[in-house]
Amino acid sequence: MISREPTLERLAIAKSLLLTPFGLDESHLTRALNEIKAQKIDEADLYFQYTRSEGWSLEEGIVKTGSFSIDQGVGVRAVSGEKTAFAYSDDISEASLLDAARTVRSISSVAQAGRAKVATKKIASGRSLYRGLDPIASMDSTAKVKLLEKVEGLARAKDPRVAQVMAGLAAEYDVVMVARADGTLAADVRPLVRLSVTVIAEQKGRREVGSAGGGGRFGLAYFDDTIINQYVDEAVKAALTNLEARPAPAGEMTVVLGPGWPGILLHEAIGHGLEGDFNRKGSSAFAGRVGQRVAAKGVTVLDDGTLPDRRGSLNVDDEGNTSQRNVLIEDGILKGYIQDAMNARLMGVKPTGNGRRESYASIPMPRMTNTYMLAGDKSPEEIVASIKKGLYATNFGGGQVDITSGKFVFSASQAYWVENGKIMYPVKGATIVGSGPECLKRVSMIGNDLKLDSGVGTCGKEGQSVPVGVGQPTLRIDGLTVGGTA
Repeated sequence: MISREPTLERLAIAKSLLLTPFGLDESHLTRALNEIKAQKIDEADLYFQYTRSEGWSLEEGIVKTGSFSIDQGVGVRAVSGEKTAFAYSDDISEASLLDAARTVRSISSVAQAGRAKVATKKIASGRSLYRGLDPIASMDSTAKVKLLEKVEGLARAKDPRVAQVMAGLAAEYDVVMVARADGTLAADVRPLVRLSVTVIAEQKGRREVGSAGGGGRFGLAYFDDTIINQYVDEAVKAALTNLEARPAPAGEMTVVLGPGWPGILLHEAIGHGLEGDFNRKGSSAFAGRVGQRVAAKGVTVLDDGTLPDRRGSLNVDDEGNTSQRNVLIEDGILKGYIQDAMNARLMGVKPTGNGRRESYASIPMPRMTNTYMLAGDKSPEEIVASIKKGLYATNFGGGQVDITSGKFVFSASQAYWVENGKIMYPVKGATIVGSGPECLKRVSMIGNDLKLDSGVGTCGKEGQSVPVGVGQPTLRIDGLTVGGTA
């Protein structure tokens, strides 16, 4: 739902935390923006942020660390053409605002003739995708410690081979407010929680790791017994499976990717290449290819910031634009890129609600939210049964991509060797090497089992990290290179 009503509520919260305690009101924001507009600029904004975060971790049977932090500040930005001037301060005051405004306006050497027109105030429309609660306050400290102890007890009770359990619980309450030179005011109140469990299993001197976890934009009550048991089961099963794993074969082969988190390959190998800045500069393998076939028929890729409660979702982005459901590739045809305000203006298109920044001390850039591929019509069993000889990868560890060439390398943290349609045994040490654009063209079967990840993704770009989501159905990709240890 899009309306101004939830934005007004969020603005009231943001003002109570970010303006009122410092003797500021909207007139001070207008004055700072008018200072910037005294010079000829294309865009300007003020980005206020208040973040309270907490983390707990358990190791060797005891909660060893608990951390709590509060951070707040303001970032001031002016954009002229392709140039950006940016200043930030953790001191929220009228003097800091005006100093920053005068600093960033120097990006333009052209003074405005006469007086700059005062922009009409506009309250941004915004979605209501998650409740604006404080997740840190949704559970007391004793209960948080007991939750982690319960995770450990359940994991150890699953199997005597479980030698070590590590668990972590994190919660964040993030309030942001954006004031733009065009008069737009927007705010968001963003809860975020995550529970993670890592298990080390040992057998005959061999030790293997399994991990699981999840979260999203809600309170800590989400982690009930059902969810906790699910995470523990997944982590223990992964560790025990890896104890039986054999060295992975190497070579060019058919690879089937499982649903959900393996969509991280889609995020890295394709998603980053569809970000507006890389395409405006011509450095992406997808630059200038809108309207062209870039993937096999049936491949439809979305970046969707509008999914309720999801880790990568936003009511408004960090420039005050409403989040959107953006179709990037439709039935194999490239439809567009994800955009922040500056790159959209320079490319002559509209922003897509993907202007994101790590904090008030960072400039916004085009970033993914929840990136996933839509389902096809094949059952996962049918897809696995179609493999003559190949790899079935159900979980991934780390990976990296070269945006210009589209080449990627990924390590499979859980994978199986398949022959004549039958899963033979688990393998370890498999790396998948390929090219994002080529990989999409080699998709030969798409499952009917679209699944989103459990809520663990963090994306890095130019030193900034933001929470994201990924997802996909089971996929068969022909002719990928697998680096193995066999």
